[in-house]
Amino acid sequence: MRKVKDLTGPGITDRFGIGGTDLGVLEVAPDGRLVAVFGDTFERAGVGGPGWRSPVVLFADPATATKGGIEWTGSLGRRRWFGRKEYAEQALPYHHDSIIYGRRVTTVLPTDVITIGREMFLHVMVCEGIGNVHWTELHRSVDNGETWEHTGTHWPGDLHGGLFQMLTWGLGDDGWVYAFSTGFRRDQGLLLHRVPADRIADPGAWEGWGFRDGRWAWGNPPTIALTGAYGELCLRPIGGRWLLSLFDAGNYRIDVLNLDVPTANLYEAPRATAVHGTAWGDEDHGSGRVAQLYGGYIVPGSTLDDLHLVVSQWNTERDWPYRSMQFAGSAPR
Repeated sequence: MRKVKDLTGPGITDRFGIGGTDLGVLEVAPDGRLVAVFGDTFERAGVGGPGWRSPVVLFADPATATKGGIEWTGSLGRRRWFGRKEYAEQALPYHHDSIIYGRRVTTVLPTDVITIGREMFLHVMVCEGIGNVHWTELHRSVDNGETWEHTGTHWPGDLHGGLFQMLTWGLGDDGWVYAFSTGFRRDQGLLLHRVPADRIADPGAWEGWGFRDGRWAWGNPPTIALTGAYGELCLRPIGGRWLLSLFDAGNYRIDVLNLDVPTANLYEAPRATAVHGTAWGDEDHGSGRVAQLYGGYIVPGSTLDDLHLVVSQWNTERDWPYRSMQFAGSAPR
């Protein structure tokens, strides 16, 4: 893949009070706008300092998504900042580094967002530090991502051995939402689940894809569908196929799998590396070599021949760059 542009950082998202941020999972809202949800966000270009909030939401014109790169048109929030009304406020009502339900919560991080009819659903991890997830929960928007309310749905952080934390999903044309999940520690493989689209907020309606009595079937306890050490995930139906982008932490790269159905054999599916991890000083964004990369979220409007991803980068030694970027290439065949 080649880099299209930086999506966040100085000169790009200053008007939203965003200097440093990461992630940027994308979905099309019911009104047609692009909704992008970012993680830990700060006013300065880096990690730390004033204006810490997560998640934050930016909106974009879908016409720009794969033609020259995403252009932001607004944000969730109306509070004035230096005379402006575009400051991107925290989307969910909580305080960082506070006690919630008897647990210390430092931040709440988005994993994926989906549109079902006129509603949008946001899955988040409630964390104490990086990799330590107390629980995950589901939020709903009925106004195109402008505001979010808790559905009341929670899942414990240790559900399925801790492999129902980092989650991605896609809506099939059969009325089911299919979801892959893994842990936030980036040291485990993938599980597959499904839920009727109209019962997504009902934990009892979710069922696993598991191997038992010599065969794979729905309703079994979920079985590892792909071994490895994975982090951020993104599943989307595109062009009659299902594309699964994943941060392969074990091999330090972002890969894309091309599936005919979500239950396909992941070991046999076409798979290719989209963006390679590399050392600082050895980067080449023009050929998809990025230091300290992660993320890898599919941009709406992508096709098999013109696939766009949002890739994050964080220099953990200097705390800059800490940003999201757009890359483009093609899906494996």
